[in-house]
Amino acid sequence: MPDRWEPAAFKARVDEAVHHFVAQEAEQLAAIDPLLGPVADQVEAAVADGKRLRAAFCYWGWRAGGQPDSDALLRAAASMELVHAAAVVHDDLIDDSPLRHGRPTAHIALRGVVRRRPHATADARSLAMLVGDLLMSLAGQLFATSGLPAAYLARARPLWSVLARELIAGECLEILRTGDRPDTTESLKVIRYKTAKYTVEQPLLIGGALAGAGERLRAGYSAYGLPLGEAFQLRDDLLGLFGDPERTGKANADDVRGHRPTALLAETWRLAGDEERERLAALLGSHDLDADGLDEVRAMMCRLKAPDRVETMITERVEEALGVLRELNAPAPAAAALTELARSAAVRLS
Repeated sequence: MPDRWEPAAFKARVDEAVHHFVAQEAEQLAAIDPLLGPVADQVEAAVADGKRLRAAFCYWGWRAGGQPDSDALLRAAASMELVHAAAVVHDDLIDDSPLRHGRPTAHIALRGVVRRRPHATADARSLAMLVGDLLMSLAGQLFATSGLPAAYLARARPLWSVLARELIAGECLEILRTGDRPDTTESLKVIRYKTAKYTVEQPLLIGGALAGAGERLRAGYSAYGLPLGEAFQLRDDLLGLFGDPERTGKANADDVRGHRPTALLAETWRLAGDEERERLAALLGSHDLDADGLDEVRAMMCRLKAPDRVETMITERVEEALGVLRELNAPAPAAAALTELARSAAVRLS
């Protein structure tokens, strides 16, 4: 790969590595019994799409540590995308989300397999849970068999338990905070652990550990990665409610219907008066929320300028991340790529 950052070329390389590896694993799963064919299909479907940001941060964590381009490293970085796929399958299951990338989520798609069973919905959810579990296991397998020297892999292996622990902590916190009185501080904590760490910080740290990066560079990765990861999820929250479903591929009523602890809802609550809070409380968590109710929530948010406040939070975090990057004195190609990644992660339409 040339030193100049070419996102499309990088994505194509990661796609090839991920699709090839998962297709082989799905084929072996389906070979056990014909009944497993649809489950294997969902394993492949889970990795079909994606921006491959996590792989990119891992790759540039390696390159910023002074290492050259490497196909083995690219396979190790691609394992971050299987972690993401596992998290998405589980997240959609927890949130009961019907769509992802414009297609039925795993637990919805798998209903067709068990539709004649007395507990079809529960059975489909169980199958989806196992799809997510398998994807997380496959992430470790792809990493371990990437082709990097065993000594390199050993440097990064402890970070995998940190990644898993913090990701699960974030998912648990979201569940435990769902339905609570909205609070911006608590919402940001959920964001940090559920998304920011495994999206930016941990991939960078794993790439850096593989490269043998020093303590100063690793500290810089965290100082850059955490605010940028938060900005990424704050943008996601805005897109989730105000984005075009044709672009985002997701239903945009999910956060309101689920009364999820997003910073956007928390800021709306903080800025609202007593009457507005009373109305908002009636709408949040309403599973029969219709288009008019959703429009009412959006209108209230805009009237209170909550989206503007979240935009400011995004800008502040991206600027913080870029300020840290400037102080790192990373090799020019890595600095350029991480600068572009910072901007594209927080300014996007899907």
